[in-house]
Amino acid sequence: MAAIKTARARAREELTREIKQEARRQLASEGAQRLSLRAVARELGMASSALYRYFPSRDDLLTALIIDAYTEVGAAAEGALAATAGESARARWRAACGAVRGWAVANPHEYALVFGTPVPGYRAPQETVAPASRVPLALIEAVRGALPSATAAGAGAEQPFPGRLGEQLTLIRREFIPDLPEELIGRLVMAWSQLFGLISFELFGHFAGSVDPADDFFAHAVELMADQLGLPRDT
Repeated sequence: MAAIKTARARAREELTREIKQEARRQLASEGAQRLSLRAVARELGMASSALYRYFPSRDDLLTALIIDAYTEVGAAAEGALAATAGESARARWRAACGAVRGWAVANPHEYALVFGTPVPGYRAPQETVAPASRVPLALIEAVRGALPSATAAGAGAEQPFPGRLGEQLTLIRREFIPDLPEELIGRLVMAWSQLFGLISFELFGHFAGSVDPADDFFAHAVELMADQLGLPRDT
């Protein structure tokens, strides 16, 4: 009986993988807004009712694709950190940023699904939060290797936090990274948003006629972000 269950589980995993592969092809050709369970079932030669046993709704399928995308880009960043273990914080920062960009360039439609225009009517469930946190946590890990020099680099240069920003940064510190001061967390959030802004501009064609191809500009910007974070320069 256990062997039968195992075989069934393997068959279910394989068909789930095929469903998601076809859905990713639809992302490339039709876009996330037009993703259709019926179209996926038709391409796989399945009855729609059979596919619903795997993904009860389009939003369930979207969630699976989103989790996969976050997991893949997170794994790319983490892999870059593992490959640069023992190197300088700046080298690890550079490697993590490059890995995120490399994944995005290789998977532009999956990148657009999670970092592009939100799909109308779709609301990401709580289960997407942990996968989405992997890249920022990897970036934090790269910077943590430069403490306390990164903290000291910002000493005396801080600007007063306007409005609710101080409270927001304090909440982030208390809940996620209590070993980092609010000022450094603010710089990390800025660098994180700059990283994805750079990638989005490149993938969505906004650098055309200026810094396209963007390889050198991206590398330069990553170094400037490392400066802002107070990461020591490589000697």
